[in-house]
Amino acid sequence: MEFATWLAFFAASWAISISPGAGAVAAMSAGLSHGFRRGYLTTLGLVLGIWTQMLVVSVGLGALVTASSTAFLIVKWAGVAYLVWLGIQQWRAPARPLANGDEAATSRRPRDLITRGWIINALNPKGTVFLLAVVPQFLDLTQPLAPQYLVIGLTLGFTDLVVMAGYTALAARLLRTLKSTAHIRALNRVFGTLFVVAGGLLAMFKRSA
Repeated sequence: MEFATWLAFFAASWAISISPGAGAVAAMSAGLSHGFRRGYLTTLGLVLGIWTQMLVVSVGLGALVTASSTAFLIVKWAGVAYLVWLGIQQWRAPARPLANGDEAATSRRPRDLITRGWIINALNPKGTVFLLAVVPQFLDLTQPLAPQYLVIGLTLGFTDLVVMAGYTALAARLLRTLKSTAHIRALNRVFGTLFVVAGGLLAMFKRSA
């Protein structure tokens, strides 16, 4: 991949990462519930989900998902169900402020936070379709494809790590300013609703003809 091509993709990847979606909601929800250091583990899972999508696209399974109605619907509705379930869990989450700045004061295991982020991005056929539409524009078909997919995956991972850090930190900082459990409960319900909305938007997403 030529440097000019990579630079163009690098610029595009920032727009991709910043654009609001289920990943941004997940990052902010994690920051709200667990603080920055622990909540940021969700972002690691989100990046692993992106890399999973890249792997799927690079080996041709992405084309199968977009071509097969059954495969597409299975992945889509699994993603919808998971987002709605996350919304219900967030809505019902206890209004618990971080005690004495202790960001680790939570019973959720790091592995669970990473897995949560991974599932959100991995079970998103919208992401598969998007990558299938965008990534080929930056590939040089006369050169080996594997190194190019690797560069694109690492670039997307980097921008997502930076952007989601901002989302997580913003939510964690907001949490520190909240003293009332009523306010924290209200925010939990806002983010719970956003998860359900994200699930609804995914449910309405259809393959292009």
